[in-house]
Amino acid sequence: MSGLGYTLPALLAVPAVVAVERWWLRTGLFRRPAYWLTMVIVFGFQTIVDGRLTTLSAPVVVYDPRAITGLRFPFDIPIEDFLFGFALVTATLLGWEHRRPGTRR
Repeated sequence: MSGLGYTLPALLAVPAVVAVERWWLRTGLFRRPAYWLTMVIVFGFQTIVDGRLTTLSAPVVVYDPRAITGLRFPFDIPIEDFLFGFALVTATLLGWEHRRPGTRR
């Protein structure tokens, strides 16, 4: 994979998920404190696990440096992982909210 083969999809995934909520599903998820608490918990555990998997001193997962920006924080975690994490978890929660009985469609 060359160029920003991991970065570009990560950068596109976030606004895509936000757009789906804002202009299609309209579940109100982003207005709920429980959603943001969920994201803090998810990112906390993601940081622990991803930090171990991507640490540059002994990586379990190795990224092609041509496919990412090279920005890593914290614990050598590529920032793209957090973008994908946000998009994946948010899309899943939006799907659940959309299918929940009694929600606006």
